[in-house]
Amino acid sequence: MSEVISVSEMFGKDVFNDAVMRDRLPKSVYKKLKKTIEDGAELDPSIADVVAHAMKDWAIEHGATHFTHWFQPLTGVTAEKHDSFISAPVDGKVIMEFSGKELIKGEPDASSFPSGGLRATFEARGYTVWDCTSPAFLKEDAIGVTLCIPTSFCSYKGEALDKKTPLLRSMQAVNEQALRILRLFGNTTAKRVNPSVGPEQEYFLVDRQKYLQRKDLIYTGRTLFGAMPPKGQEMDDHYFGIIRERVGAYMNDVNKELWKLGVPAKTQHNEVAPAQHELAPIYEGVNQAVDHNQIIMETLKKVAGRHGMACLLHEKPFAGVNGSGKHNNWSLTADDGTNLMNPGDTPHENIQFLLVLACIIKAVDRHADLLRESASDVGNDRRLGANEAPPAIISIFLGEQLEDVIDQLCDTGEATHSKKGGTLRTGVNILPDLDKDATDRNRTSPFAFTGNKFEFRMVGSSDSVASANTVLNTIVAEAFKEAADILEKADDFDLAVHDMIKELLAAHRRVIFNGNGYSDEWVQEAEKRGLPNIRSMVDAIPALVTDKAVKLFEEFGVFTRAELESRAEVEYESYAKSINIEAKTMVDMAGKQIIPAVIRYTAQLAGSISAVRNACPEADVSTQTELLLESSDLLTETKTALAALEDVNNRCAAMESGRDQAVACHSEVVPAMEALRAPVDRLEMLVDKELWPMPSYGDLIFEV
Repeated sequence: MSEVISVSEMFGKDVFNDAVMRDRLPKSVYKKLKKTIEDGAELDPSIADVVAHAMKDWAIEHGATHFTHWFQPLTGVTAEKHDSFISAPVDGKVIMEFSGKELIKGEPDASSFPSGGLRATFEARGYTVWDCTSPAFLKEDAIGVTLCIPTSFCSYKGEALDKKTPLLRSMQAVNEQALRILRLFGNTTAKRVNPSVGPEQEYFLVDRQKYLQRKDLIYTGRTLFGAMPPKGQEMDDHYFGIIRERVGAYMNDVNKELWKLGVPAKTQHNEVAPAQHELAPIYEGVNQAVDHNQIIMETLKKVAGRHGMACLLHEKPFAGVNGSGKHNNWSLTADDGTNLMNPGDTPHENIQFLLVLACIIKAVDRHADLLRESASDVGNDRRLGANEAPPAIISIFLGEQLEDVIDQLCDTGEATHSKKGGTLRTGVNILPDLDKDATDRNRTSPFAFTGNKFEFRMVGSSDSVASANTVLNTIVAEAFKEAADILEKADDFDLAVHDMIKELLAAHRRVIFNGNGYSDEWVQEAEKRGLPNIRSMVDAIPALVTDKAVKLFEEFGVFTRAELESRAEVEYESYAKSINIEAKTMVDMAGKQIIPAVIRYTAQLAGSISAVRNACPEADVSTQTELLLESSDLLTETKTALAALEDVNNRCAAMESGRDQAVACHSEVVPAMEALRAPVDRLEMLVDKELWPMPSYGDLIFEV
């Protein structure tokens, strides 16, 4: 019998959450801190020492010896530097201290993190600044217990060097403009509008011992070589299938870890590909959801080691097998409970919803390039547009009901009805009839309306969701502002808002597409509509620094031009470095493992041919000879491709970092890598398994 788990007692026990603060802080201090958290008021520095003292006492009672400012630099992962609570010893004894100053501000070396030129080596100072809207938490591992304090990370001059700071700025922007929209419709109760997000997380699990035999998995997170096994995902028997015991034990541990940290892990299941799984949390405010997604990724990796497994978060760990992403479910909710994206039962009559919808459609159409860029990372290039994930073309799925309302508005000037869902009848007497949704779902759409939220399906599984939500918040804030600027001055509001909705929908309906996003016909149709088809990360990065993007982000104080240019440089450099590492890993594996293994195999074949001929000259050795010739030809092709890859990679690596280097890596190194992989994967199907120097795809994805 497994242990009984009390989720209610476990949940949030390692978090300095609202209940803990209310219990441990003086009422006046608690009220001031809550005002900052809930209303966005400026933090009162006078309360910092009191909060720090209470936080320290709580952490020490839970076994903590150190604290760290936990932040999210442009590496895509989190960073932390640990300091103990001990102060200078007196009479051989130490006092455990933690001041308000230590809580509010830290100082990591800013020049050692990616900054795209914002920080030079001799300009080392950077600051981490306490984000009191995301609660501190305790992390327990082999080091011990550490108090983690979520923070922003800025340069000495105030530029954002992280993912959190722009996200917080974008939240301010969309809150201010969304409140203007609500006020237009007479809502005087809402004081704040918060973006809410539920990012689903896909991942693969493989046996750790097999993982350690694959240099490509260790160095790059994906397999650079590998032939498909006889069975892949054709039977669809893994999706939602029974969870294996070993994986179930792992998921159980992951849930416990996450629940203790206040992460509302809700859904777990097997995904489409063998060895692929998904974890989804309940929706939260976007800032906490982003932090929690980072915690989820860290926890998935950490717990896998305890179970003798490795967790792969790469977007495409196995060629020919579905890759992984995370669906970013985004909505806007006011503190009075109003969901701005709730169409209600009769969306054709819900003018506020129709205006919000029209503004979002406008924002997505106008800034499709920025949305595409926000989901760009090296691994996602191998996933997007591959009939397993959304196409690289940004479009919006609204479903039959809303598309019909839009057609009415655009064609006749008014909408008089909304399609209903009807009743689902199974034909089985004992099963109840069910109310159907008015609209089906579309898994091929990159930006799909799913009832009272939009699901942005493009984000990669290893990527932070901060960038996508920063863009979503800002582009929608712009559309809301432009609408409010006009409507607030309108003499006849009802007429003006009706006309605006109709004009916006007519002008931007080209981005609405409810069909099959995987079809070739859609690619051609999208081109006719003038929709961008940005196929790679390298092609997407320039969207960050267009005049349109700079104007957008500077107007709302989310990014300066310098911050945008720095991020473009960071992404070009990250792309080139990642491809360089992959290429060098392929060279290493091919030269030191694969070619020697094939030589041993061909030597055995040659020896077999000689032995058979000596023993029986009349014997037919055509099969061995054919295998020897094929293997030798492929070995020659491998050696030629290896030399070509080594040459082109060395040349590109020697280039000055920046766009030209990234473009060269994309256009020259990546094809050279594919040219090396092709003969090696064919050799894997010929060479004796006992001689092949690494676990196969079948070993990795079916033997977990």
